[in-house]
Amino acid sequence: MKGVILAAGRGSRMSDLTADRPKCFVSLLGTTLFERQLAALRAGGIAEIAVVTGYRAEAFAAFGVPTFHNPRWAETNMVVSLQAAAAWLRGGETLVSYSDIVYTPETVRRLVDADEELAIAYDPNFLELWRRRFADPAADAESFRIDESGAVVEIGRKLPRLDDVEGQYMGLLKFRPAAWERVEGVLAAMNARERDRLEMTALLARLVAQGVRVAGVPVAGPWGEVDSAGDLALYEEIFAERETMLGHG
Repeated sequence: MKGVILAAGRGSRMSDLTADRPKCFVSLLGTTLFERQLAALRAGGIAEIAVVTGYRAEAFAAFGVPTFHNPRWAETNMVVSLQAAAAWLRGGETLVSYSDIVYTPETVRRLVDADEELAIAYDPNFLELWRRRFADPAADAESFRIDESGAVVEIGRKLPRLDDVEGQYMGLLKFRPAAWERVEGVLAAMNARERDRLEMTALLARLVAQGVRVAGVPVAGPWGEVDSAGDLALYEEIFAERETMLGHG
């Protein structure tokens, strides 16, 4: 199975931390997010990994990984970056990772092992983490519901309350070619402006509405979404605890 890291954006909310580097080059416990993603993907069973570049694309040259490029990274959303890697997605099973998240090899292995055309990792116990990240957890929450079979039935709707949130989508997905073909069908039916503005959760919601099975796979171990310097400080605490435990295991 191949892996693709979507790293085209700058991450402007990180301010000076990304003034001269892509967002995934900020460090967590002395290791960049990008290096952590490469390590987790490889340890989870992904042998060949590419990156979709945009902002500061030259920063990835030292890693010797295949690259795709989104030249319109500043004016498009992540789905357009995903399309840049269409050759891999059409050609075989591909795991896709956002570049501003950290996760464990165990979570990668769960997605690799899922016998599904399209699967996404999610955290059913996200609220504990969200309460540490936000004064009001509902302010950053979106709807997420799954049925008894583990299929997503709702995702991505903005909410005033947390009643319809059964988990948090984390930005780690697996596509088989048949699922990617359905994605390309959805995108082909949209105009260019709509595609440029389409967010990943909105794409997933469209697929669900068309009856495509999007399977939810629970995360294993700690994970984090890095949107601020405060997030980095929090995850340093969380991942330091995990690495200390593993070091004594």
